[in-house]
Amino acid sequence: MNDQAVCLIIGIAGPSGSGKSFLAERILDALPDRSGAILSQDHYYRERSDLTLAARQNINYDHPDALEFSLLSAHLRQLRQGRRITHPLYDFSQHNRRAESGALVPHDYILVDGILLFAIPELLPLFDLKVYVDTPLDICFIRRLRRDVQERGRTVASVIDQYLHSVRPMFQQFVAPSRGNADVIVAGDGAMGQEVQSVLQHLQPLLLPLRKG
Repeated sequence: MNDQAVCLIIGIAGPSGSGKSFLAERILDALPDRSGAILSQDHYYRERSDLTLAARQNINYDHPDALEFSLLSAHLRQLRQGRRITHPLYDFSQHNRRAESGALVPHDYILVDGILLFAIPELLPLFDLKVYVDTPLDICFIRRLRRDVQERGRTVASVIDQYLHSVRPMFQQFVAPSRGNADVIVAGDGAMGQEVQSVLQHLQPLLLPLRKG
């Protein structure tokens, strides 16, 4: 950890539907009030207004090239330096960035979740703790199917097609190998109570106060 850092940055990676966001929220709830915040990799999908909606629907969004990781890297460095960031917001129904932006001020803990975080070499040194959520792929697919249909306006057929042609191949190429870069590996197929405590225990040596019990 950089002695000049004003916050700890915790990366949470794993396959799509593994429970990364759920784990991040549970960890956030276990930290002292207002001491943590969550930043999602999903905010950093590239602006593609140069393409039609039909063309944007055919992009491989599970490949690293679909995301602006250089901007995410810059934003994490700014947060570590105690500087506020203005980050993009993403509209999954339009496969493009929204016109408005989001803002995030530094907190003691910044939780970053995303499938490809540990597959990007420039990001690895920015995480004080790297947590990989290891969940059976059948459970991941069921969760993704429910989420994309209910929350993102997708059809069942389109979710299945994307899973077969990009999600699963990109998991095998990028996400699964990145598991070896994690500091902590937790299971994502349960309530995650023990997993949260495991992460908190790994945070304790990093010398920022945690809620006891």
